[in-house]
Amino acid sequence: MVRRRLTQIFPFLLPIRQWQRKKLFYLKMEFDGNRYAKIISRDLLPNKVIETASPMLNQNSGFDMQYQYNKVHNLKLAAKTVDGLIIQPEETFSFWQLARHADRNEKYKDGLNLVDGKIVGSYGGGLCQLSNLLFWMFLHTPLTIVERHSHTVESFPSTTEDLPCGTDATINEGWLDLKVRNDTSNRFQIRIFFDDKVMYGEILSTEPVDTEYTVFNSMVSYKRQHGKIYQVSDVCRIEKNKKTGKKTERKLYTNQCEIGYVLPEGTKIEDGGK
Repeated sequence: MVRRRLTQIFPFLLPIRQWQRKKLFYLKMEFDGNRYAKIISRDLLPNKVIETASPMLNQNSGFDMQYQYNKVHNLKLAAKTVDGLIIQPEETFSFWQLARHADRNEKYKDGLNLVDGKIVGSYGGGLCQLSNLLFWMFLHTPLTIVERHSHTVESFPSTTEDLPCGTDATINEGWLDLKVRNDTSNRFQIRIFFDDKVMYGEILSTEPVDTEYTVFNSMVSYKRQHGKIYQVSDVCRIEKNKKTGKKTERKLYTNQCEIGYVLPEGTKIEDGGK
């Protein structure tokens, strides 16, 4: 039998628990010894390290499209807190250190979120698309990944099918953050901007980055276990020195998540046991 959390038994306790977790979450960062990046500059650094784009409207979610439009609103509010951010040497980027007050002047709307294993409309839903985009860009820089969390469930097909599997990064205020640290002598800057349907991202730098990064899956498989289907993917990276052409390949991590939608016909699914 799955053990139920106290807040599942007594839902009225949930707001108190969330308040407590958030207070402890930020208090811990006050004393963790990290210097967090906070300076926003509208003067752009001269060198482009990576650029990417992410369509914001997912027609395959199976839910009312109003949630998608609300998500766009939420993404734009949160993006204002990171657009133009300078990450100095020895500084750490934290998604929540910056986005914690993104709704102070203009409130979020209800977007889609995964809550207790189910997709529901909830306040501020959809911000993971911004953390996903940021993480994908960070993987193409020399920044050190400090904290990243996989989605436990992939509820519907991605709008960016060309990306390698398992390169997402979920966030949940009070519980899960996205953090990277600048262990180089270079300065990096985040840019986030939009058109009507697409969110764009760039990482800029003061000095050119001499390494070219290629992120890929060396393996993707599916297994059925306890009546559920899971995707298992190895995320790897090739680092190529632009001057010498020397390449280094290494595995970054293995990602596993439950698949919450019907896979294409013919997808091989291994038996992972009962």
